Amino acid sequence: MSVNIKSAATPKGFLFSTVEAAVKKPGRKDLAMIYSEKECIAAGMFTTSSVKAAPVKLDMKLIKSGSGRAIVVNSGNANACTGPQGMRDAVETAGLVAGLKGINRNSIYVCSTGVIGTPMPMERIRAAASGLVEGIGKSTMEDVAAAIMTTDTFHKVISVRKKIGGAMVTITGVCKGAGMIRPDMATMLCFITTDASIERMALDTALRQAVARSFNRITIDGDMSTNDTVLVLANGMAGNGMIKLKSESYKIFAGALAEIAYGLSEMIVKDGEGATKLVEVEVRNAKNERDAERGAFAVANSLLVKTAIYGNDANWGRIMAAAGYSNARFNPEKTDIFFNKVHVVKKGVMNNKDREATAEIKSKKLKITVDLQAWNASAKVLTCDLTENYIRINAEYRT
Repeated sequence: MSVNIKSAATPKGFLFSTVEAAVKKPGRKDLAMIYSEKECIAAGMFTTSSVKAAPVKLDMKLIKSGSGRAIVVNSGNANACTGPQGMRDAVETAGLVAGLKGINRNSIYVCSTGVIGTPMPMERIRAAASGLVEGIGKSTMEDVAAAIMTTDTFHKVISVRKKIGGAMVTITGVCKGAGMIRPDMATMLCFITTDASIERMALDTALRQAVARSFNRITIDGDMSTNDTVLVLANGMAGNGMIKLKSESYKIFAGALAEIAYGLSEMIVKDGEGATKLVEVEVRNAKNERDAERGAFAVANSLLVKTAIYGNDANWGRIMAAAGYSNARFNPEKTDIFFNKVHVVKKGVMNNKDREATAEIKSKKLKITVDLQAWNASAKVLTCDLTENYIRINAEYRT
């Protein structure tokens, strides 16, 4: 499987546009469009928060059709907690583009990211709409990735190309996210385009499987967003045989989609606000996968663990304590803990490897393994350290 991070391959029939609308402030392109030359099969997943942004509410209605043609997304304003006017603004945004392009308004998904509670500056969106439509085909997926960034420090794009059903299929994903990241869709926007020909149920199932073990297993700060969205558009222009659920071609496609999702989720955590280290927490040999998840998230979300990692302190006691309050079922007197391959805790007690563990924790990428030795289930969660810069970034977010 070919994975391309530096330069994204474009699936057949997809075109992109980016413009400056000065949604929050001038000086950068902050309004983007992803457009397909043909109507697409569509699938999506959204924040599980009860506080949902207007675009999320709109898209959750549109996705029921299982189809779509375009995505319009802005950064700088979340259009969340903006009352009935927020929904009118989201609908108007879709209508502006639909009218200029001559396509059905209900085939356009609208997404927003940025400050919560601030009305959308619709006069600026209206002024930029014509340029957005006229510019279709003049931008790249990387340009879209840059336009949707908020506190991100780099744009996030991954491509996978795989031969499926007698044709070369391309899947390309773009996302944003660096803060307000936690499970149940994390806090991010993610858009995946593919030229694969695939049944709606197969696409929806593949997306849910991919998200379950990627975006739903990352955490930066334990805060969930109002705007989390993952959308997939598949236009079928690769010319492959139809991908059906439970077929061999489905297995290939689903594996490729899962790789896209995991790669993007890893980028999000690596770019965590103020972060200096990427950390993978794996809980092994739990009673079941749910217990393994609970243990891994307890460790990954622990502020004490995250600050210890930042301070290069191999304080395994904080890890053991977090596992203990996670509600995972295990016997601490049988538990082992590893920092990378260094065995720091053996059967619940210190293994006199603090010096070696401290050397490991200084690296930019760290794996913490907690072996509960209770059964045979496991789960992995991606997280990062917690630094002074996280406080600074979020203290100054609205200024």
